Amino acid sequence: MAASKDRRRTELAVFLRSRRARVTPGDVGMPGGFRRRTPGLRREEVAQLSGVGVTWYTWLEQGRPINASAQVLNAVARTLRLDDAEREHLYQLAEVAFCPDRPADASAVGPDIQGIIDALDPHPAVVYNARYDILATNPAYRDLFDVPEMREGDVRNVLWTLFTIPDAHCPVLFREKELPVMVATLRASYGRHVGEPAWESFIARLSVESPYFAELWKNGDVAPLGPRIKTFRHQSVGEIRMTSVSLSINGMPECRIVAYTPNDEESSLRTMTLRDNREKLWA
Repeated sequence: MAASKDRRRTELAVFLRSRRARVTPGDVGMPGGFRRRTPGLRREEVAQLSGVGVTWYTWLEQGRPINASAQVLNAVARTLRLDDAEREHLYQLAEVAFCPDRPADASAVGPDIQGIIDALDPHPAVVYNARYDILATNPAYRDLFDVPEMREGDVRNVLWTLFTIPDAHCPVLFREKELPVMVATLRASYGRHVGEPAWESFIARLSVESPYFAELWKNGDVAPLGPRIKTFRHQSVGEIRMTSVSLSINGMPECRIVAYTPNDEESSLRTMTLRDNREKLWA
């Protein structure tokens, strides 16, 4: 353990020196001067620009065993112009929990991601953000969720649909088991977005629309994402049992592809029937 900590501090020292050498005085609005023995900023300049003591920063760059807060590391990261990956690396080397700035929730996907989920047909696939907003679907997903409220509604969010449509129209069977898990998963994501207007408004509005959602939300349960077996019902083919798997998407934080595969031969045949019926309509 001690050897690991020593190695981490050595890496921290090397990393900070290399990032400091990359930033010129001109980059931060300081005069360059004529007698610089090394490229980049001096330690005292980084300390001054970051609002920390020169001795403290020197010890940090030397890899000494000092405590660094997230606030101070943020200031150093801004001075050294670290990008997101470099900033996370700094936190890891300093053994401080990384709390990145949260980008706005994604609202769409590019053609590359759309092409991936389209290629999964006849298996249903959808792209959700952390709030369960629907960012993209493939034809098989739209076959499975053949719900007028989802096609025509103003809110493109699967939670909103499942909690506000009549039970008889809901494509997900065993709602009393599935919906609490979805709400618990939503709450796990909500912890990273507390106070954000879009999230607070969504939760408040859905709580008004659905007393059942409001009840589940007050329970405070939290659950991680994970594979699940879900049973769907479709008016033309009957019940379909699917295994759902979530896949993260590079470059789209907190977004995921959820892909569904039939859980048995009968469900596979019914999934193919849905595709055949769709193709007949298109023909």
